[in-house]
Amino acid sequence: MFTKILIANRGEIACRVAATARRLAVQTVAVYSDADANAKHVAACDEAVHIGGSAPKDSYLRWETIIAAAQATGAQAIHPGYGFLSENEEFAQACAKAGLVFIGPPASAILAMGLKAESKQLMEKAGVPLVPGYHGKDQDPALLQREADRIGYPVLIKASAGGGGKGMRAVDKAEDFAAALASCKREAINSFGDDAVLIEKYVQRPRHIEIQVFGDTQGNYVYLFERDCSVQRRHQKVLEEAPAPGMTEAFRQQMGEAAVAAARAVQYVGAGTVEFIVEQKPDGSMTFFFMEMNTRLQVEHPVTEAITGQDLVEWQLRVASGESLPLQQHELRIQGHAIEARICAENPDNNFLPATGTLQVYGLPAHVTFERASHGTRVDSGVRQWDTISPFYDSMVAKLIVHGATREEALARLDSALAQTHIVGLATNVQFLRHVTTSASFAQANLDTALIPREAAALFHQDKLGLPLAAAALVAHTRRSGGAHGAGGVDTRRADRCHGLA
Repeated sequence: MFTKILIANRGEIACRVAATARRLAVQTVAVYSDADANAKHVAACDEAVHIGGSAPKDSYLRWETIIAAAQATGAQAIHPGYGFLSENEEFAQACAKAGLVFIGPPASAILAMGLKAESKQLMEKAGVPLVPGYHGKDQDPALLQREADRIGYPVLIKASAGGGGKGMRAVDKAEDFAAALASCKREAINSFGDDAVLIEKYVQRPRHIEIQVFGDTQGNYVYLFERDCSVQRRHQKVLEEAPAPGMTEAFRQQMGEAAVAAARAVQYVGAGTVEFIVEQKPDGSMTFFFMEMNTRLQVEHPVTEAITGQDLVEWQLRVASGESLPLQQHELRIQGHAIEARICAENPDNNFLPATGTLQVYGLPAHVTFERASHGTRVDSGVRQWDTISPFYDSMVAKLIVHGATREEALARLDSALAQTHIVGLATNVQFLRHVTTSASFAQANLDTALIPREAAALFHQDKLGLPLAAAALVAHTRRSGGAHGAGGVDTRRADRCHGLA
């Protein structure tokens, strides 16, 4: 095991990693920007190094400065958290060249899974199910039109290097394809510097179910079951739960084995998540298709920790230090049900506009922190009362995680915990989350990525005429950008941005 690591991140994930490191007697080094000089994650670590200005490009994305800080403090390894540099293969390579362990997968695995089209070609060779589509390099518009016609409408056009819903269009009929393709390519080149697209069958009313996988340097792999992340707004997750409602043991095993096959195909090491689109057929049966692999720890990892009783950050540290996986597949068990709610500084009734300000009141329910919420409540947070939520980073204030013996018990505990959450000083989505969790669709586990638009009348404030204006805007945005199975959170591999919320 390492004796000292540097955490190349901020906020709740930096605090989360520091907590496990402390329990394992591993010293920690924080890095911080001008805006984070007095941040909670700085106080949570044993040492701290200033790395630059408030904007991510001036601090948390400056990997040369971060590596220099690790070397200067004697850190042996760097934990990237999620977002920022966590899926940057150049950073992973630079760590290796500097003699530092990157607590994550090999750079080759990050690169292999970094582009949607190439990764799907790789998955096809590995026998992982794919949505019917075209993932080729030939981008001739006439060819793309023919491929769309072959696949059958509706289809979804997606930027190969994209994420967060950008460069994505749903097309209902052949005569609309050319205009949608041109629009998608313009947005893709502006957002990602790459206008290559892929085309897929548009799966209507899909569920977004992902599998947590782990690999070690000895070639061992396991899956730590699934998470249902279908409840999303603007292609970013709002609520996550484990296990997925309605999942059978046979279907879980099929998905788990497919996820492990994906990890083996790129010789994956460490924590990763394989995301799938799941389609429920009229007869009640389900089928699944590979969407993408996130080559890092996920924001929603606590629900997996709750149902398995495992500390995934500890697993990361042990695997990165050369140890084998702590458990084999047959030793892993599901215990109860867990749900995570992302508490964000935003205004749901104003198209989820991010909010900034000071946490004048920051009241949370009684909870444990960073440990398994065994039939209880856990809060992961990187802020304290009187801290400022700035415009420089993402809007997530905290993650509220509950665990119960059953889904119904977990739901009741989540509503109680949200009712005890009081934040004053800026707008938050706490009341919106309560509306979602008590909506008919969520309560009855009628889940798909269009749940929020479908339940709009119950979730958003109404105007004098009784029309849900914020809801209408969200529905329009969802349809314009492709909605449904394009959802997957913010892609942080090639973008200058802070914590990715995928």
